[in-house]
Amino acid sequence: MSKKIIIIDDDIDLVEAMRMILEGAGYDVIDAQDGTIGFDRILTEKPDLVILDVMMGTQDEGFHVAYQIRSNEKTSDIPIIMLTAVQQETGFVFDKDTDEDFLPVSEFVEKPVNPEKLIELVKINLGH
Repeated sequence: MSKKIIIIDDDIDLVEAMRMILEGAGYDVIDAQDGTIGFDRILTEKPDLVILDVMMGTQDEGFHVAYQIRSNEKTSDIPIIMLTAVQQETGFVFDKDTDEDFLPVSEFVEKPVNPEKLIELVKINLGH
């Protein structure tokens, strides 16, 4: 049985590009274009991994979704790869290791990410 990944991002072109990469590597992919729908789909679809944008409806929507995921006992263990252009857009620099309390994600990656790096991060966070 293949692992299920949800991509929560409002850039449909990027979602479709990542879908092709991930499905080509054997993963099942679902998506949502905003955080509210995304979190609802996480609860109903029970994905194995979340790829999450930061800036969607608001500049920090993805952070709120990450906190929701981590604070819900049904979803708190799901790995989150935060894939964002927040540094390019705002100048804020985040580091998963030094900002761990503020940034409850497994990986923090600036867009664009090359396909090999994306697959590598997915495999690492799914434990294979």
